[in-house]
Amino acid sequence: MLPGRIPGQAVAAEGFAVVDVEATGRSPWRHRVVEVAVVLLDRQLRTEAEFATLLDPVGPVGPTHVHRIAQTDVAGAPRFREVAPYLLELLSGRVLVGHHVTCDQSFLDREFARIGVPWPAVPLLCTMRLARAHLPGAGGFGLAACADAAGLGWYPAHTALGDARATADLLRHCIRTRSCPPAAWAEPLREAVGVSWPRLPRARSQPDGAPLGLIRREAPAGPRQPGGRPPAVAPTDSGAMGHPA
Repeated sequence: MLPGRIPGQAVAAEGFAVVDVEATGRSPWRHRVVEVAVVLLDRQLRTEAEFATLLDPVGPVGPTHVHRIAQTDVAGAPRFREVAPYLLELLSGRVLVGHHVTCDQSFLDREFARIGVPWPAVPLLCTMRLARAHLPGAGGFGLAACADAAGLGWYPAHTALGDARATADLLRHCIRTRSCPPAAWAEPLREAVGVSWPRLPRARSQPDGAPLGLIRREAPAGPRQPGGRPPAVAPTDSGAMGHPA
């Protein structure tokens, strides 16, 4: 069962998959994903489910001063191959959304390529591009500047789940502006339904029947507190997840 899904409640494989990754460096070819998050939105932009975990990059975690992930934080975290079947299920039938989405797509593309899974031609929706067109008051077009201009408040930047949630909120803000035509998002939704996604069995490192443990970083979001320190972000055991049917 996917985290965030209510038992017995079906989640249609259509809508938006808002993604964010933190990586060990800037190059998808030379560096690895060390944290991934997906926020599923339905066609009305309502949150359906969330998935997030730290990943073992099988090497150095990279710029801790940026993503605040220490080497000890990924001890016991799953490897990408172990979460790949769940990611394929989450992304299937959906428009891939991100802030500078081609960057997140490139890292996911390379991670799947490393395990021999071809990345399909999934339609993309970039909130950075939407903000350039429909958020004229932004002082810049990084996620933090756009979130500030949209009045979204503080969020735990450079955590995959924090960035994905903020990107989902920014998507809602931009799409609901009068200047955003339905074609900007309606056509990608139609295209996404027809994309054929591969399926992948569980990794051999995961015995049959054994749940997959995830390590999730959480921090509260909310109104900005002038002069206040943001809440600390710490990895926590977010429980276990069974293999998708």
